[in-house]
Amino acid sequence: MRIPRIFTLSNMASGQSVELEAQASHYLSKVLRMQTDAALILFNNQGGEFDANIVSIAKKSVSVVIGEHRSDNRQSPLSVHLGIAMSKGDRMDWVMQKATELGASEITPLYTDRTELKLKADRADKKHSHWHNIIISACEQCQRNLLPQLHQPSNLQDWLNSAQADKKLVLHHRNSQQLNPADSPSSAAILIGPEGGLSDSEIQLAEAQGFNALSLGPRVLRTETAPLVALTLLQSLWGDI
Repeated sequence: MRIPRIFTLSNMASGQSVELEAQASHYLSKVLRMQTDAALILFNNQGGEFDANIVSIAKKSVSVVIGEHRSDNRQSPLSVHLGIAMSKGDRMDWVMQKATELGASEITPLYTDRTELKLKADRADKKHSHWHNIIISACEQCQRNLLPQLHQPSNLQDWLNSAQADKKLVLHHRNSQQLNPADSPSSAAILIGPEGGLSDSEIQLAEAQGFNALSLGPRVLRTETAPLVALTLLQSLWGDI
């Protein structure tokens, strides 16, 4: 049986006893129906992971004893910041999950001219929390020990002004420019538009900020497909795929 990987906010040290958060406790005791002495792997976004064993199960809490620490974070050597226009429904959920699996180090949801999703402050906070939980679940599954940094939704201009990377790219299907495998960046920022695409003025704005147009071939990809293709391409050239 595969050993469950669980994210916790607790500080951990070998030999220490820790009570897990309510959500993790419920998952272990009610969903997986684990028993005392069962083995776990815990990580807390501070680097590496810990072996652990369940020592007690109460009605609403699970306590564990912390074992050996391992320092592997399974981070890609290529740091990728994904800036992606927000979309409705579960498409953004899909992007958050798969971008995490594919090694993105930062993700910023963006407002663009054609962005359909408009969030007021309270709803933006709820969406951010929802997406953060998806990222946590994805890290538990794909064995990353450091969460990608999820930024608050930003307007396009602010993101373009602040994005820092060795290679800056904007997806543009009306362009034929492709990547040069001979390049060797250690970081990349990639901009992906909404379902209707970025406007010509937005592409020009990105290019004025040092972003180079990038084509992913002759077919027009959906907004939830494009980041997966782009991240896979970047990771295969300069990362760890």
